[in-house]
Amino acid sequence: MSQSPQDSAPGAYRIRLGTRESPLAMAQAHETRARLCAAHGWDENEVEIVPVVASGDKVLDRPLAEIGGKALWTKELDAWLGEGRIDAAVHSAKDVETIRPSEFHFAAFLPRADRRDSLVGAESIAAIPRGATVGTSAPRRASQLLNLRPDCRVVMFRGNVATRLGKLEAGEADVTFLAAAGLERLGQSAVGQPLETGEWIPAASQGVIAIECRADAPEVTAMLGAIDHAPTRAELEAERALLAALGGTCHSPVAVLCEADGDALAMRAALFSPDGSERVEGKANFARADHGPVAALAEDLLKRASPAITEHFRQNA
Repeated sequence: MSQSPQDSAPGAYRIRLGTRESPLAMAQAHETRARLCAAHGWDENEVEIVPVVASGDKVLDRPLAEIGGKALWTKELDAWLGEGRIDAAVHSAKDVETIRPSEFHFAAFLPRADRRDSLVGAESIAAIPRGATVGTSAPRRASQLLNLRPDCRVVMFRGNVATRLGKLEAGEADVTFLAAAGLERLGQSAVGQPLETGEWIPAASQGVIAIECRADAPEVTAMLGAIDHAPTRAELEAERALLAALGGTCHSPVAVLCEADGDALAMRAALFSPDGSERVEGKANFARADHGPVAALAEDLLKRASPAITEHFRQNA
């Protein structure tokens, strides 16, 4: 039998929010707390923010895919949530692995912020100097960049926003990419040039804060449900359904954008070969919660893709 937040922290907090302790993650936790307090009429001191150092923040000299993938962002919070040390976990939705433990569920998605990538160091993809060094550890960003600019050279960049900007300033690369939403949440929206989605497709779930809790905690689920944003949930569930149908991993170069308009959704997705030499793209239009066309899009993309692309998907099929 699960405990309510009041039982687990008598008289102190209504709910305890776990988060990574990076500056961006803490900003997202504070936004979540502010929305909860506004929705329920609570004081801020009634919501505790509990930071944890995630494994993904500890090892910065290797690509994430080589050291455990997206689970390195969630495993400590998963453990604390399972042990009852926190009542909910606040995540950057794009950092949460597609297949999650059945004992947890997403109780809320906050309204989606800017979903675009920002290019730092040049005004546009075309304006990147010929032969430039581009810093990124994301397969999607690397392959999409090389597809458009095969003359560029990609080097690994990992770390939080400040770390990556510091590496750029130190000359380790000429340009890099950062999520526009992250820059905005850190009060640095003037940094970089947002790339329009017509030219540059973002990552699945980019710009969204996801709040997860235990599936056997109805009181917490109800509290968080007050701040759930239905259009964002529809977009995220569709984008995550595409990733699941593709069977990708952290090594899989895939970009996807889903936009809700009432109960109708429009999706655009592209798969790449890691070197960017090959690209296959498709679109789908469907009604909310009808993921049949999403699965059909995944099948179509994989059918049209060459082995240079498909070998990076459905690796566990």
